[in-house]
Amino acid sequence: MKKKMCNSGIGGQAVLEGVMMKNKESCAIAVRKSDGQIDLEISEYHGVMHGSVLTKIPFIRGVFNFADSFILGMRAINHSADFYAETEEKETGFDRFMNKVFGEKAEKIESGFTVLISVIMALGLFIFLPYYLSTIFSKYIMNSSLLALIEGLVRLVIFLIYIVAITLLKDIRRLYMYHGAEHKCINCIEHGHELTVENVKKASRLHKRCGTSFLLFVMVISIILFMFIKVDNPALRIVLRLALIPVIAGISYEVIKLAGRCDNIIVNILSAPGLALQLLTTKEPDDDMIEVAIRSVEGVFDWKAWLEENY
Repeated sequence: MKKKMCNSGIGGQAVLEGVMMKNKESCAIAVRKSDGQIDLEISEYHGVMHGSVLTKIPFIRGVFNFADSFILGMRAINHSADFYAETEEKETGFDRFMNKVFGEKAEKIESGFTVLISVIMALGLFIFLPYYLSTIFSKYIMNSSLLALIEGLVRLVIFLIYIVAITLLKDIRRLYMYHGAEHKCINCIEHGHELTVENVKKASRLHKRCGTSFLLFVMVISIILFMFIKVDNPALRIVLRLALIPVIAGISYEVIKLAGRCDNIIVNILSAPGLALQLLTTKEPDDDMIEVAIRSVEGVFDWKAWLEENY
């Protein structure tokens, strides 16, 4: 690949048997259907704070970007899952109850409830559990900063175990292959090559602006910030940890944004752990998966015009 690299500004996410790509306010979801055809849906997403000056302020804009990524990601996953839902699935008593009470809104409410449960589980696994485990050492360690460091390391270990564990699932392995296809397409373009299957296959499956790297930065930055929180009340310590999540997300977003723009030794060193972690969360895709990713890119991005302008 060419050494020169230009940031295209596009980003994406792997979904069930497909890839979602976003460029500014345009979003495309390409999914390989069970009959082998590729379904492409193109839409616009304006964001939770569309038009607000807050989306342009460093460290604050990252909070809203994180929220937008979560919302858009859930929509994309739900869209792709619809293609593989059981068409003859029997209606349960709970389904009948939800349809009777909420009517046409039942499906959206169920999806919202699923998201809520997912958020609660994530907070329990990555906030409450590490904090509880770190309190075991409080009988032997009186230094609050050291306890915060232990808590952060426990959180990081849980995160890594979670990443490795879900890799063992067949569906997740395929998801990681589509994740690799997403990265390889973006890398192919950003290194000045035409978006063809052969060119994409040669590109790297690792990318500095990946969500995996973002999450790792969140883990590391949380360790640093929590070490400076010196509060005796356990309940207040938990509240402060929850309150600092937007702050951590904002800082992590700026670091990722900087990594996507720069290619110097300091940024490369900071990006190295995240890129190493992507060796777990991305896999080499097959040609069919690359075709899906290319369709998704072309749904929101005129790569030919962009290459002419930048290369």
